[in-house]
Amino acid sequence: MTESAEKIYEQALNLPIDDRLLLIDKLLISTNLSARSDIDQAWSEEVERRSQELKRGEAKLIPGEEVFEKIKKRFAQ
Repeated sequence: MTESAEKIYEQALNLPIDDRLLLIDKLLISTNLSARSDIDQAWSEEVERRSQELKRGEAKLIPGEEVFEKIKKRFAQ
C-alpha cells in the first residue's frame, strides 16, 4: 500500500462506524461499477423476500440501535 493510502486508512479508522461503513460502500461501488446492477437486482429481490416474511409473521424487526450495539460489543473484543 502506498504511503498516502496508508495515511488515509489510518484516518478512516478514526471515523465513527457508520461513516466507515458508508466509506466502504462508496469504495466498493467505485471499483465494481459493472456488477452494480446485478447487486442492485439481488438486493431488490432480497428486500421483497424479507418484506413478505414480515407480512406473513415469519420474521421480526430489530431496532437499528440494538443491532449496532451488538456489533460494537462483538468487535470491541
